[in-house]
Amino acid sequence: MSDPPFDLSQIMQQAQQLQERMQRAQEELRHREVEATVGGGMVTARANGRMQLIKLEIDPQAVDARDVEMLQDLIIAAVNQVMTRAQEMMQQELQSVTGGLPIANLLSGLGGGE
Repeated sequence: MSDPPFDLSQIMQQAQQLQERMQRAQEELRHREVEATVGGGMVTARANGRMQLIKLEIDPQAVDARDVEMLQDLIIAAVNQVMTRAQEMMQQELQSVTGGLPIANLLSGLGGGE
């Protein structure tokens, strides 16, 4: 018994549907947000699912001209943490769209730029 004939049109249709689902997921991720707070609430960063930093809050008590380095470290920690959470959210969404296909790994740059 031979393999069924290769149906390129069906594969193309499935690829088009996947592309449409990916575009919808990207749009949804633009509106979803994650947050990270460090230093006991001294610095809070918020990002969307497209890996864009959208808000950075600094408690006035964290601003000390004699210790700018501490504030810089808190900002870096908050931004790194929120970007990790945004990346995780994006990967979860893409995995749900692709059904866990490895294509999500190929699209890891999806969240940037615009």
